[in-house]
Amino acid sequence: MKNHFDHLRIIRNNALRAIENLSLETLNEIPQGYNNNLVWNLGHMAITQQLLCYKLSGNTMYVENDMVNKYRKGSKPEGKVEQKELDFIKNLLIVLVDKTEDDFNNNHFTSYKEYPTSFNITLNSIGDAISFNNIHEGMHLGYILAMKKALGV
Repeated sequence: MKNHFDHLRIIRNNALRAIENLSLETLNEIPQGYNNNLVWNLGHMAITQQLLCYKLSGNTMYVENDMVNKYRKGSKPEGKVEQKELDFIKNLLIVLVDKTEDDFNNNHFTSYKEYPTSFNITLNSIGDAISFNNIHEGMHLGYILAMKKALGV
């Protein structure tokens, strides 16, 4: 499983590098043809990992429910994200990888509720969730890169 956590770190670092030096205004802008923005994609990555790994295994998530509701699948940006929230999301993307890897290595995940994803992949274990999460985050990294292009940055 170490490879999966290493890959997650790489994906998240690539996402963070992709938004480096972009203004808060640009990060909050919804490009034409899209339903969300760059900040939403970052928040969604952090939240979805928590839902897939922690909620479905019956564990307490490291994020609050209001944040889950703001960035979960099917949500859309509701107003502009301020710098404080952006900094919080960026920090989550870094620290949650280590927390999840530590929890995994300490056998924190002892059960898992089966979950059929929108990719037509059914998750049956924490291993499935960790592996699938990288696919999901890779897709959102692609959205981030495409949105940057659509925004002309």
